[in-house]
Amino acid sequence: MQTSIDGFPQYGANDEQHWVIRAWDEIKNYILDLANSCDTEIIGRRLAVDYIPYWLEANRRPDNPMYELAKIKVSQKKIVFSKSLDKSLWDNTELAKGDLVDEVYKLKKQNGKDIIVYGGTTFVSELISSGLIDEYHLFLNPVILGKKGVPIFDKLESYRQLKLKRSLVYDCGIVLLHYEPKR
Repeated sequence: MQTSIDGFPQYGANDEQHWVIRAWDEIKNYILDLANSCDTEIIGRRLAVDYIPYWLEANRRPDNPMYELAKIKVSQKKIVFSKSLDKSLWDNTELAKGDLVDEVYKLKKQNGKDIIVYGGTTFVSELISSGLIDEYHLFLNPVILGKKGVPIFDKLESYRQLKLKRSLVYDCGIVLLHYEPKR
């Protein structure tokens, strides 16, 4: 997840991303390794509407810098959480219409590789507050978002301790922080 120094993954109500450092060449290997460790993506509906078509198109274009990642993403099973969609609009995608927490617990009990989450702050906040995140991969951007920053940890009722698994510093100024919850 891309985040600011002050802990916000989103700027403004429209999820503006102009503040994120685009340093694909530097962070590419980490992202590809992370993507290869997963076989399922959990996605919020609002993100899925643009996200899935983007990766489908990137997968059709070998000249796209994201082509290698797109090949992985297109092959992964996607679970889109939605109360409003009646059917999946994309191949290799299932809709989850039940309770978010119950559905994710069921997914986590299945055999397979890791599950990765993509979604907006509301979606991710719910997973965090329910204790469903097993690892955090935070790409800390050297920027402060201030009052317009949108939080993801604001639903937690109490603090959570994390254990640092790995950290990497990139020349572009991004610091990768890989944590897991202390148990």
